[in-house]
Amino acid sequence: MKFYQKEIQISPKKRGFHLITNEIITAILELKEITIGQLQVFIKHTSASLTINENADASVRTDFECHFNKMIPENMPYYIHTYEGSDDMPAHIKASLLGSSIQIPISNGKLNIGIWQGIYLCEHRNFGGPRKLVLTAFGD
Repeated sequence: MKFYQKEIQISPKKRGFHLITNEIITAILELKEITIGQLQVFIKHTSASLTINENADASVRTDFECHFNKMIPENMPYYIHTYEGSDDMPAHIKASLLGSSIQIPISNGKLNIGIWQGIYLCEHRNFGGPRKLVLTAFGD
């Protein structure tokens, strides 16, 4: 069994849902050495998240952002954690709903995802800054 781990930094993104599949594949070339295994991607932040979804039509990512903003609005009177801005507490809730890690099968040196699937960095803050990801690939 082989194990590879890298920490990478994703450049700052505007608030929304962003495809980062190619950035991840480019960052961990050791995937090619694994015939069967897994890639775990973990984000080291509490106001951004990761998910897998549609990679072809950008309107899906726009609709995700619109829906999440309606589902989890800013400036709710019951929010107590507000000293970092009106987008902060909603960002924490959104990140918890989507999660901080994903796992993807590796088959014959490549990510084994569907043809219409891509990895999203979900930026829930207006000015989130660069985001750190830990990539852990393992397998035979």
